[in-house]
Amino acid sequence: MMTVSGLICLVFGLIVMIGQLISTLSFEFAQQLGLQEKDDETEPLFRQLELNTARWDLFVLWTTPAAGILILANHPWWPYLALVAGAIYVDTAGREMAKVLGLSKQGVKTGSRNESRLYFFLLALMFLLGVWCITLGFITLV
Repeated sequence: MMTVSGLICLVFGLIVMIGQLISTLSFEFAQQLGLQEKDDETEPLFRQLELNTARWDLFVLWTTPAAGILILANHPWWPYLALVAGAIYVDTAGREMAKVLGLSKQGVKTGSRNESRLYFFLLALMFLLGVWCITLGFITLV
C-alpha cells in the first residue's frame, strides 16, 4: 500500500507541477494543451488569477511529489511532509473551487461547461489525495 501511495503522490504531484510550470512559462501554450481555459470562454480577470495561481502553486505544491519520494524511500520524515502536502492540497482544492464558484455566481466567465467539469473533477482528486496524505501521515505518527 505504501508503494502505491508513494507512486500516486509522486506521479500526480509531478503532473500538477509540470502543468503549472507550463502555465507559468507560457499561458497560451497551456491553453493550447487544454491545461488552462480558452480566452473566448473566460474573462481577463480570471486568466490573470489563474496565472498568479500557477506561479504560487510552483512555490508550494512541490511538497506532494517530495512526500511521494520520501514515502517510497521509507524516510522517517515522510509522515510529516505528507501531513504538510495533504493540508496544502486540501486547502488548494477547496479554495480554487470556492474561487471559481464565487466568480461564476458574479457572472465572471470561468470557462466552458466541459472545462469546468474537468476542473472540478481534478480539484476533487486533489482534495482526495490531500485527505489520503493526511490520513497516512496521521496513522503513522499515532
